Amino acid sequence: MRLDKFLKVSRLIKRRTVANEVSDMGRVLINGNPAKAAKQVKENDVITIEYANRTVKAKILKVPTGNVSIQESSTLYELLD
Repeated sequence: MRLDKFLKVSRLIKRRTVANEVSDMGRVLINGNPAKAAKQVKENDVITIEYANRTVKAKILKVPTGNVSIQESSTLYELLD
């Protein structure tokens, strides 16, 4: 699954267009490396999102194949410190 789609489906970022913009600015890292929106994600990847005033780090637990419900979205990743 593409990075931008995963960020939207997991609800780490609310809209896919915003996920595209943030990753194109270099504010999204996968395993410590800058990642573009089209980068494929897999289980156990660590995503770091740099917001203006905070940083969110999450480990991917499961990559879904289709759409995900709001209740299920939080099971796709684990927040790290």
